Amino acid sequence: MTLSTFYLAFCLFVCNGNLYPFSNNVKLNNKSSSSSNATVEFLLDYLSIKYPDVNFEEIIYVGIKRQELYYIKKGQLVKSYHISSSADGAGNVFGSNKTPIGLHKIQKKIGEEVPIGGIFEGKKFIGKIANINKDNHLHSKKDEIVTRILTLQGQEEGINKGNKNIDSYHRRIYIHGTPEEHLIGQPASHGCIRMTSEDVIELFDFVPLGINVIILNN
Repeated sequence: MTLSTFYLAFCLFVCNGNLYPFSNNVKLNNKSSSSSNATVEFLLDYLSIKYPDVNFEEIIYVGIKRQELYYIKKGQLVKSYHISSSADGAGNVFGSNKTPIGLHKIQKKIGEEVPIGGIFEGKKFIGKIANINKDNHLHSKKDEIVTRILTLQGQEEGINKGNKNIDSYHRRIYIHGTPEEHLIGQPASHGCIRMTSEDVIELFDFVPLGINVIILNN
């Protein structure tokens, strides 16, 4: 099976709701369903073929079309979260406002002591607290970054690393908290991966610096 065929099979597999029963914020244990384990195994098999020299013992997986993020450790799904990626879809070009795909890693963890809703500018807490919007469906143009930041650094030269036109770190692509929590679960960001404050704090505490992050348009 070629890599492209394997990837297509993987996309079809994870996009089938009957075969992919993960629900938001469900913590799994060693007795997790066989289909859940099969999905994680399929993902890890794909990654081991595409990136044979990369250690995926611990990984964050983001599925753009699913609008979900999975934290996987030692071959097991630890936690799944709803997220919000770019309103403009997937893409790696600077200025596109799209969410980049491919292999990344967490380059920095910022804001460990920042309160929920704490606003960042230039990756620094400015001492102000945003109003967390959980209810109405108005879409703010501010794109405020709150609570925690996990910066992403591309790992694929010429795809999401190197040339400033496509470099994810240069593009300032983060996993971060958002005050627009009512939009979580649908594409709404300007390129970053948005999470609720509660979820991004938990993920921030879970994952080590340097953990690999794979973002796929599936």
